[in-house]
Amino acid sequence: MLNFRDPWKIRIARTLTAMLKDAGIDGTVEPSQVIAELPPKPEYGDLGFPMFGFARLFRKGPPWIAQALAAALSGEDARSPAGEDASGGFAAEGPYLNVRLDRGAAAAAVLGAVLEDPAFGRPGTLAGSRVMVEFSSPNTNKPLHLGHLRNDVLGESVSRILAACGAEVRKVCIINDRGIHICKSMLAYQEHGRETTPESERIKSDHFVGNWYVKFSRDLKAETEGLVREKGLSAKEAEAEAPLQKRARQMLRQWEAGDPETVALWKKMNAWTVEGMKETYRRTGISFDQYYFESQTYLLGKAEILKGLEQGLFYKAEDGAVMVDLTAEKLDKKVLLRGDGTSIYITQDIGLAINRNRDWPFDRLVYVVGSEQQYHFQVLFAILKKLGFPWAGNLYHLSYGMVNLPEGKMKSREGTVVDADDLIDSLRDGALAEIREKEREDAIDDPKDVAEKVALGALHYYLLQVNPQKDMLFDPRESLSFNGNTGPYLQYMGARISSMLRKAAAPKDTGRTFNAGLLSGNAEWELLKTLAAYPEAVADAAARMDPSILAAYLYELSKAFSRFYHDCPILNAGEAELSAARLALSRGVLRVLKDALNLICVPFLEIM
Repeated sequence: MLNFRDPWKIRIARTLTAMLKDAGIDGTVEPSQVIAELPPKPEYGDLGFPMFGFARLFRKGPPWIAQALAAALSGEDARSPAGEDASGGFAAEGPYLNVRLDRGAAAAAVLGAVLEDPAFGRPGTLAGSRVMVEFSSPNTNKPLHLGHLRNDVLGESVSRILAACGAEVRKVCIINDRGIHICKSMLAYQEHGRETTPESERIKSDHFVGNWYVKFSRDLKAETEGLVREKGLSAKEAEAEAPLQKRARQMLRQWEAGDPETVALWKKMNAWTVEGMKETYRRTGISFDQYYFESQTYLLGKAEILKGLEQGLFYKAEDGAVMVDLTAEKLDKKVLLRGDGTSIYITQDIGLAINRNRDWPFDRLVYVVGSEQQYHFQVLFAILKKLGFPWAGNLYHLSYGMVNLPEGKMKSREGTVVDADDLIDSLRDGALAEIREKEREDAIDDPKDVAEKVALGALHYYLLQVNPQKDMLFDPRESLSFNGNTGPYLQYMGARISSMLRKAAAPKDTGRTFNAGLLSGNAEWELLKTLAAYPEAVADAAARMDPSILAAYLYELSKAFSRFYHDCPILNAGEAELSAARLALSRGVLRVLKDALNLICVPFLEIM
């Protein structure tokens, strides 16, 4: 909540100190020692202060302390010598001092902050810090899919939330544009493409490349199954012996050797994929400050490993491989350079992290990567600490779980992956059908644009409402519902408030001059308290790097407004002054709703 706690902490600490003095006990209670809690039920009050922590000091039970404190507070001025206002009612309830805030004063403070303070919802907890966030990390052999969509919106939302708390944020993307998987798409196109292009086939460029990857995988599967039948090999042995697999490995060697024809094909197909991916990023509101390409970074890190070897941080195995022993860190022994001196994946990540800090010195680097890579990042962070980089202790793996459809798991190589563009198209078409069914087309200037934004709201909210670490099932039909805990429900709430404020047809300053003391009903009070909690929700979401906290907050805010709207007439309040106060409260809700929706990448709609 807004800073209603601190004035009461100061007042309670001052009173407890006076009580100690009266009892002849040496001691002082500091405000930081006073714990403030939110009571589990509204009837208990607005704030609760447990007395358990003072039992040893007073040599009395917490209920006695609570009763004595209530009696002592009764004879005091609510305003402290420093000027903090701790007005309101209070009562001892068992071991707690429960406080009921002065609703009129609190309402004025909350709406004053929400409507007049541009920094409301910007807690400043990360001011002065520089945070780099890496997310998406696509491959250039296929388009973005549903799994990428969760990664993308998680990275984008966390970046926005960190920035809202005052951090300077730099969003980066590593594009995995080299390796055997890239050569598989290239080989299939080279052998079967016959100079076709995305334009000639009238297909989005990244989809075009992805289709060739599926073609290769299906042909390889047929060859593998044939070898299993004919030679009795295991599936793994057969795949290694398959002619297609051998030709793909040969193409990789040609690329690494700089063969002009192979490199030209690689550049052409990678450009197609990256162009298509960026189109999807623009569509979904995802952006980056810098792209890194694996083809430019995969040789990084080798010099750092050799330097660590000279310093005795690493050692050489019998086969010449450079190793690190992380058993003291409860990990394992890990190869850093092969016996022939070539790098492995973690070598590149070590070099890339160092290079990024040189590019843009950060205080923290956040990797948004699936939970299956947890061990990899534990090893990476431990090695960077061994190398002595001061920022290595501030590396963070924002791990997230798998996302699937009710039909089951997705498999890129079998062509059963849920394509990002196709999914959004399907959601958009579903939203457009809903608009037509409700006969809203005439009221909306661009129904297709609104349907697109509803689709993105449905998608992004559904993906973010779950704690990132949990696996989840994405149900497209459920995500599009205009009822319940969904993105479209929140968008509808914003459109509903916007419509009401338009109907008010009042001068621009209506709601800025109002009597907050009139907002004393229970529904109004619960809505005010929910509004007051917004900065804390933003700070908590940033501290935990968990947008689901804001998603839950938005749902609670919308439910609280719905109760207020049902219980408290606004435009027809009967009294102009009461209507103005309730309109001001509605405007406050709209401001917070807009801001929070933006932080979780859900488009705001004034009309829908």
